[in-house]
Amino acid sequence: MGTSERRTVRDLRRGNRAMLLRALYFGGPASRNELSGATGLSAATVSTMTADLLADNLVVEAGQVDSDGGRPRVLLRVNPAYGYAVGVDVGETRVSVELFDLEMKEHARAHYVVRSARHDPELVARHILTGVEAVIAESGVPAERVLGVGVGVPGIVEPGPGALVRAKTFAWEAVPLGTLLRAGTSLPLYVDNGAKTMGQAELWFGSGRGTREAIIVLMGSGIGGTIVTGGTIYRGAGRAAGEVGHLKIVAGGRPCRCGARGCLEAYLGAEAILDRAGIVADSADEEAALAGLLESGSPVIRESVDLLGVGLSSLVHLFNPERIVIGGWAGLMLGGRLLDEIRAATAANTLAQPFRPDSVVLGRLGPDAVALGAATLVIEAFFGDAALRDPVPTIA
Repeated sequence: MGTSERRTVRDLRRGNRAMLLRALYFGGPASRNELSGATGLSAATVSTMTADLLADNLVVEAGQVDSDGGRPRVLLRVNPAYGYAVGVDVGETRVSVELFDLEMKEHARAHYVVRSARHDPELVARHILTGVEAVIAESGVPAERVLGVGVGVPGIVEPGPGALVRAKTFAWEAVPLGTLLRAGTSLPLYVDNGAKTMGQAELWFGSGRGTREAIIVLMGSGIGGTIVTGGTIYRGAGRAAGEVGHLKIVAGGRPCRCGARGCLEAYLGAEAILDRAGIVADSADEEAALAGLLESGSPVIRESVDLLGVGLSSLVHLFNPERIVIGGWAGLMLGGRLLDEIRAATAANTLAQPFRPDSVVLGRLGPDAVALGAATLVIEAFFGDAALRDPVPTIA
């Protein structure tokens, strides 16, 4: 009985600690009184817990503010130098590895070009491991301060020690990426779908912040997505929810890389847009080729905007989101020039009542949002928020 009670008290303290950390992390510097109001914890509990966090150097003082008729209130914030997270974006054109502090300020990065025919799992794993070593060395951060490595990959990730990845675009079928990486590092590893890591980054820090119901679309070489409902990422029964690239928009249409026909990804994403324009480009050359196509005023771009509007309209009718965020390097390139046209194309295919054209926005975090989001997997685990309904796959 005593052991059970002690465990319950310990769990309660851990939950309170996580609640305070999240309040400071997402709300910014705050006084103890403000933390009590934000979390619902008593002033005594906040005082005790923040004293522990200060003693651990996880929280630091961040100045003072005047109070009404009393002593100035001390502001607290999460110590950005307490720990660091590595975020990895395994894309179709390159593997990007970046090191962030707890404020998500980048301290170092490494990039490795990947050619269309070279998505060999062992090569990708070597790029990741080499990049992790490189960014830690470049930053000068002590290895013991690195909290873990988050990896965003295409396809579906099965939870478990092996982190099996099924990615049609790479011809990966149950590739044990976690096992490959574990052979080269002892750091904690977290692997998730890259569109979902981008989605989490935009939800935490970018254009999705403050929303409860949102769709976040990643357009790169292909198309992926994140569904946000109730303020959290919806994953579905098989963790495959959000594969918006495989919505069918043309019955019996163009063949898709997934093996079906008429998918959104068979028409959109850089690879499909270039193919429809008759342009042959290796994955490493797609950015320059798409930029050139946009400059040319090709009718394929106009058609692509219309097709994107059809796809986004389906998402509006299915989910009635507060906001649709378009990200990924190709999405930002297309939307940066043609956002008004994308909004108009979506409105033309959508019932007026559930849709506002200005709810379609661009991502704010740039083309590196997948790596940033992958690093948030590490931060999320670090906070130890056991209240999350559906934690990301973790490799112990």
